[in-house]
Amino acid sequence: MNKNTIFGWASFILTLLGIALIFLGVLKYPDYAIGFSVVGVGFIAIGWAFNALKGRI
Repeated sequence: MNKNTIFGWASFILTLLGIALIFLGVLKYPDYAIGFSVVGVGFIAIGWAFNALKGRI
């Protein structure tokens, strides 16, 4: 695996974790949905940054 493949998998996994956190907050813990959503969006943003780094490093 080269570094572009690693960045691709990392961005995919981080995006999945972000979506899972958002759904977990909305469906299971509605009292803490805002916190879960903020953390989930942060995970998605980090995944997006990793995806943007593919081919540049």
